[in-house]
Amino acid sequence: MPLKPETLSEIAAFVRGGFEERDRIVEIFCEEMYAPGELDLADVEVAVEQAFASLEAEKVNWPRVTDCDKLDTVFAALTKRGIIALQNAGYTQSDGYDDVQEQYHADPRQEAVIGYCFYHGQDLERAVHGNGLYLAFGPIDAKKEETEGPKIGLLIVEQLRNQGFDVQWNGTFNERIHIKNLDWKRRVEPTPSGPTAKDANKPWWKFWQ
Repeated sequence: MPLKPETLSEIAAFVRGGFEERDRIVEIFCEEMYAPGELDLADVEVAVEQAFASLEAEKVNWPRVTDCDKLDTVFAALTKRGIIALQNAGYTQSDGYDDVQEQYHADPRQEAVIGYCFYHGQDLERAVHGNGLYLAFGPIDAKKEETEGPKIGLLIVEQLRNQGFDVQWNGTFNERIHIKNLDWKRRVEPTPSGPTAKDANKPWWKFWQ
């Protein structure tokens, strides 16, 4: 049975997200998102290859610097400011926060960390479909969220606006930062304006070396 349109759309979203390789996407669909055997392996492999081929053809007309390149620049700048900045961190808000804590506890320079910023897999899906990108943020110490959270948020918003992003945020810890009208075009290969997708989630202190 051919893959359903919604499955093909899901595959295209994973490919355009720019964080997963071909084999991993096939694995996700055949073993994780769907029950083993529910999808035909050969059909999924063909669909993934077609989605990558379509994406590569489109890249010819992409601008030299895309919004995703600018986003990489923002996350790299935040990292240098002592913020644990993670892209595509888990699939939910809870997953992302767990990833932040994991990096923080593995960090040899914990005293220099002032906060975190991340978006997760569901946020990525919405961004790929043209619905903007939401960013979670805050201080490492949860007891200081109401007092220190807005300061972290202001720093993030400043970096985003420096890159020309249209940002919506009410200035409090209780609302995530929303990058409006983000045109999701992510290159997997290195770009001159930011880290590669592979580097996007490496421990923040590595950027100091």
